[in-house]
Amino acid sequence: MNFNSLYIINRFVKKFSLQACHFSGTTRDVNKVDLYLQRAKVIDSIRLCLRSNSPDSSLVNLLSCPGVGSFVVANALRSAPSPESALSLIEALRKVPHFTHTKHTLHALAKILAKSGQTGKLRALVDAMNSGKFVNVFPVSFMDRMRWYAAAGDLDEVINVWEKWRVTLDKHPCTESYNLVMKLFVEKGLDSDAVKLLSRMIEEGALPNCRTYTVIIEHLVRSGYLDSALEIFQMLPLIRIKRTLKQYSTLVDAFAHTDQLETAKILLHEMQADGILPGRAMRLSLQKIKEFGFVDDKEELLLEMMPDQRIKSIGYSVISHEDDIDDEDEGSGSVNQDDVAEFHLKPWLDPAALAGALQQWGPDEVSALQDANFVWTNRLVCKLIRNFNSPETAWLFFCWVTHQPGYVHDVYTISRMITKLAREGCVQLVDQLLFKIKKEDMRLSVSTIRLVIDFYGFSRKGDAALSIFHNAETICGPLSQNSQLVLCSSLLRTLMKCQMNTEAMDILEEMIMHGIFTDLQTFSGLMHHYALQGDMKTVQRLFVMVQQSDLEPDAYMFKILICAYCKCGRAALALRAFEDMKNSGFMTDAASKELLVKSLWKEGKLREAAAVEEVSEDIGDSIPLALPGHLYTVSAADLTRVHKIYSCCFTANEDKI
Repeated sequence: MNFNSLYIINRFVKKFSLQACHFSGTTRDVNKVDLYLQRAKVIDSIRLCLRSNSPDSSLVNLLSCPGVGSFVVANALRSAPSPESALSLIEALRKVPHFTHTKHTLHALAKILAKSGQTGKLRALVDAMNSGKFVNVFPVSFMDRMRWYAAAGDLDEVINVWEKWRVTLDKHPCTESYNLVMKLFVEKGLDSDAVKLLSRMIEEGALPNCRTYTVIIEHLVRSGYLDSALEIFQMLPLIRIKRTLKQYSTLVDAFAHTDQLETAKILLHEMQADGILPGRAMRLSLQKIKEFGFVDDKEELLLEMMPDQRIKSIGYSVISHEDDIDDEDEGSGSVNQDDVAEFHLKPWLDPAALAGALQQWGPDEVSALQDANFVWTNRLVCKLIRNFNSPETAWLFFCWVTHQPGYVHDVYTISRMITKLAREGCVQLVDQLLFKIKKEDMRLSVSTIRLVIDFYGFSRKGDAALSIFHNAETICGPLSQNSQLVLCSSLLRTLMKCQMNTEAMDILEEMIMHGIFTDLQTFSGLMHHYALQGDMKTVQRLFVMVQQSDLEPDAYMFKILICAYCKCGRAALALRAFEDMKNSGFMTDAASKELLVKSLWKEGKLREAAAVEEVSEDIGDSIPLALPGHLYTVSAADLTRVHKIYSCCFTANEDKI
């Protein structure tokens, strides 16, 4: 694909200066790309040394080099072949007088101690960091401590830290903390505890995220409930949860292993439709599917997962460990094969660190990048684009790599670039890329288009989002009803953020005319938005639309309606909504009840207020399965269904026992 014209005509990039950064106003500081490459070379030297039989003095000599700092040490620790070798590196650092530990090296050490199960030493290290023993190292967060103790498999310590964290908060802790505890329950074989934790998570108002569902799917798969795992997985797009490579890999491997190859094929098609590049861990499953006649376009997937022969290996020499490495970037590392032992490594490469070195995109950085002779794969380019902080630098890199020998952008790199630009509202560039892919007869995934529409909401580009929505079929191909529903929901949310209220109602009516009714959570989001605007006429209209469809209002929708009526001084209508809610089998939360009672008192309806108090005296402080923050995403019914599928598998297990 030729992006030369985009690179030349784009005014967007012209306004960004390409001047080099200067030190003290006169002297040019070291090029950050050169610095990255120098550090990579030292990291590779340490990696090879840790894998060899070199004496300790060789490692100390390497660590004594002027270029060795916390960045090099932290990454060398993460790259160590075993906890023992990593700890030997820490011991060697004691003999380097000028070295001072930082947060990065200490956290890397903590992970090593955790993975090696040395909880006593880990606890001592955490206490030392919390007590201020290390200069410029802040106390360890509760989340980091939970992660480390979870990696060590210490359930009691994880629960202990979690409970201490809860005491310091006014609300529930973050979703990731629940995920960690749930995963540890699964690993320990505590099935019922994992299910109960999901219930607790929902009741306390922590919205499950994609990693929550990954834990659930893995738990079901390892317990043999493949159909239940697949059922929950198929729900995820409709509850606005991104389906991940880990989830696909778990399911494809499970169905391939049990010879349910047809289901595995369907999952692979869906993975491509979601725009997810397969991981190398799926190689064996794909090869098995290929052997049974599934070849077509999956040959490209197999090739993507095979080692790239252009990337040279580095190895350690029997004679010397210090001068073997010629050029330690991806694709240019080379050694004399006569001197190399059997052990080989891919050159160290950190896309995030390399992207950081390229943030100040200038002639010197480009020259250093050109001289490094990296092997540019689509996977590597995707990672770099993702890690750039600014869309300007990402775009400059995207255009530059287009002209590198042997490199061609594919749908994955283009999708990544489009979403990066859309997040910053770069409509013109997105449109140019969309024009190019249509010209090249490529198809973007529905998930990419949904992200673009969502990101246009952040940058308040409602008209651009409308245009993308109306042209979705020309960009993605034919859309299923579910895909149209998801895109419509994202568009409505974006239009609300852009205060395009009239356009939103027009889109809603247009979709209904085509037989596509939006889901309950989207209606809740719209009602909440118009209630904040004081437009009760539209709120009532939306509620009537819900009642006329096949949808049943849930507790959270009633809560929105009651609060909206109260805040606009319509306590009688709020009371009627409260009665409808009660007749539907729901009960409001304490805060909404108090608001309703105050509104009734204010309007002189004392008897009605007393009746509400009497009915609601046992409510408590929460609203089960109807949680704030679920606007446009997931409804109480969806959460209930997920919990039922998950819990039934293990409840049935316990009944058998």
